[in-house]
Amino acid sequence: MRLYIAVVSAISRALAVIAGLALASAVLAVTWMVFVRRILGESTVWQTEYTTYAIVAATFLGAPWVLIKRGHVNVDVLQLAASPKVRLVMEALSGLLSLVFVALLAYAGCFYFEEAWSNGWTSETVWAVPLWMPLLPMPVGTVMLALQYVAELMRLAYPADPAEPDNALFSETIRETAR
Repeated sequence: MRLYIAVVSAISRALAVIAGLALASAVLAVTWMVFVRRILGESTVWQTEYTTYAIVAATFLGAPWVLIKRGHVNVDVLQLAASPKVRLVMEALSGLLSLVFVALLAYAGCFYFEEAWSNGWTSETVWAVPLWMPLLPMPVGTVMLALQYVAELMRLAYPADPAEPDNALFSETIRETAR
């Protein structure tokens, strides 16, 4: 169990690095596009499309790491007002519902990727990118996000050491419950 959590979290962190590189490359592509259009007075072909694909890829690939860091949008008014035990149940239910949603999204992403791969779809631009390439981050990111949700639910259910900082997604609740 601890091995699963460690491996999935390590892969999530590696994907976060790739997401950061994708964002940096998007910034460079936009900078290059501005230079080519404004300074050289020429048209651009690939920069806008690439930037869109890179930002979307960064979003999907970075999502598991954001879950580790608890960076997703969260409305916690009810959680803060609830007792520690109720909060723990709410967080577990929230994690399970999120896992179901992400698993369905991963399935749809895998299906869409497979369609693009099998049918040889390309973008309808001059660049004509094979669409399996920009679609690949969706199933990869959502499958990893689902696996990361499983890891976070395992941390919630079986904390190794509640006093250890950043031990679990819901470490504060576990510490309060243990008291």
